[in-house]
Amino acid sequence: MEWKTVAASMFPLGFDIAERDDFLCGSAQLAGGPIAVVGTCGHAPIGVEIALAQAGFVLDGIRQHPGRPILILVDTQGQRLRHRDEMLGINSYMAHLGKCVDLARRHGHRTVALVYDQALSGGFITSGLMADACYALPDATIRVMGLPAMARITKVPEERLVALAATNPVFAPGPENYLRMGGIEAIWQGDLAAALEQALGQAHGDDTRSALGLARGGRKLAQPVIEAIVAGKHALAS
Repeated sequence: MEWKTVAASMFPLGFDIAERDDFLCGSAQLAGGPIAVVGTCGHAPIGVEIALAQAGFVLDGIRQHPGRPILILVDTQGQRLRHRDEMLGINSYMAHLGKCVDLARRHGHRTVALVYDQALSGGFITSGLMADACYALPDATIRVMGLPAMARITKVPEERLVALAATNPVFAPGPENYLRMGGIEAIWQGDLAAALEQALGQAHGDDTRSALGLARGGRKLAQPVIEAIVAGKHALAS
């Protein structure tokens, strides 16, 4: 979906968002005050330039607008697969972006992400999944890796992966499967402005994705493993 259509529906009180080379940044007006908006469009491949631009916008917001909530609009095909970006250390740039989002959270900025079109791989991990909570539109495309690519890397036949994807959300793309795994909080439908206001009201900074995945039946082992590790640490401490 076109980002301007999403913004018009989400911000009936107005918005001022600029688009430059698939990079989005600006602000919008909510009933409770302004919100910072940063993200990507055009299925952007996240290279060093966009990662650094997003990180810089977040840091500027921390300095200039303390406590202002942040919305991350996600539409990315993942990290840019170029020799140049690899040689420049794209992994460090993306890690820097993730750290900046975490820094904003630690400074009292509520952060909400919305996958409005496409979310793949590292471009999604260091943006949308770093927010307090991530949401998606019904027609969004979300996946870590396509099944053909997964088959080539894991050496598991694609037919077997297709069969696994029919019953196991870990292998399957789409917002519904990420909802089951706890990767996204909810799928927004209807009034996007009201959905955003509600999401900001519920943003708390605690990572409950493993617990949600267990409750929804999409990730059955992550939370028990976490609890076992915590119990083991407590036992060693005592």
